[in-house]
Amino acid sequence: MLYQHGTLANLVPGGFAGTQTLAELLTHGDTGIGTLTGLDGELIILAGVVYQVDAQGAVRQPALTERVPFANVHPADFAGHGLLTAATAAETQAKVLTTLGTANAFAAVRVHGTFARMRTRVVAKQVAPYPTLTATAAAQRIFDARSVTGTLIGYYSPTLYAGMAAPGFHLHFLSDAHDFGGHVLDWAGVAGVLETELFADVQLHLPIDDPAFMARALDGPDVLAAIQQAEQ
Repeated sequence: MLYQHGTLANLVPGGFAGTQTLAELLTHGDTGIGTLTGLDGELIILAGVVYQVDAQGAVRQPALTERVPFANVHPADFAGHGLLTAATAAETQAKVLTTLGTANAFAAVRVHGTFARMRTRVVAKQVAPYPTLTATAAAQRIFDARSVTGTLIGYYSPTLYAGMAAPGFHLHFLSDAHDFGGHVLDWAGVAGVLETELFADVQLHLPIDDPAFMARALDGPDVLAAIQQAEQ
């Protein structure tokens, strides 16, 4: 089962306050992605260990008392599909969708291998009163690596559920050396082992104890456009 705390739609108007601890999040899975309070960096969760890539490009293991406004996790039970080679991100995604056999189900995707080029971004930590999600683009850092070996990890979400999650692929990366990573923007020249996991069940956990979330208007017509802009 895929577990998700919070929604991407809640981030659009600035819902960056952490509403669940990492300790609680990890009771629902040992693999996943997310961010910390204030959009402080990008999280990569592998084998029950949480790694944060910050806006300086540094990688650390945050305390389990730190909180997330948004995260996905699941208990890893991947099916292996052997070696995946692709020249571009678009080719990689097309091959993954062919392997999944459907565009109508949630799925986890993991590729461990070497990438000729990997481009990531990390948003600098925001402070309250928080700006909108699109406004944080001015505070993001872009990182590039060549011939980097590591893990591409994340999820595919059907377009039908846009707003709850980002439609399509939402992927993060962490190098094996733990010196590079972030939210993935693009990559090229991948050669690695592809693993996938389809989900029949998805648990969405909402922060109903957070008054700001309960009062926030999240049904504006620009919500999906803002999510797509922020994910690019």
